Amino acid sequence: MPRPIKLRKVEYEYDNKYFAPCSKGSCRQSNEVQLNIEELEAMRLKDIKRYTQEECAGKMNVSRQTFQNILDRARQKVTGALIEERAIAVGGGNYTKNICSLVCRSCGNEMLAPFEEAKKCRHCGSENVACQKEECSTLAGCELSYR
Repeated sequence: MPRPIKLRKVEYEYDNKYFAPCSKGSCRQSNEVQLNIEELEAMRLKDIKRYTQEECAGKMNVSRQTFQNILDRARQKVTGALIEERAIAVGGGNYTKNICSLVCRSCGNEMLAPFEEAKKCRHCGSENVACQKEECSTLAGCELSYR
């Protein structure tokens, strides 16, 4: 049985989520390629920001091998879309915009977790967890946004 997919951290909000080939004023929108948010983020970190593989993996909160797999998949999709004159739709995937530093008030366990998964302590299962940001007194009061 495969392990569940871990959410990947992304930092950048993308406004334009659709790219289509155009020639002489007409744009083609058929047969599109789906590029996940974390795949675009991997390309941004490696190809635009020029971070090392280790830095990119750390920023996305994944292993170096997982980062490389995401990057390879993204580059294959984009290259295929360009060669085959297909549109690229950006969206979906397994990502979060925020990683919380949490503490369990029941057992004292500290952990880093995507905001979406920050409902229970991984150690004791208690739901009495709190974000350690100074402005937050409870997880429910945490101002972090997520997708």
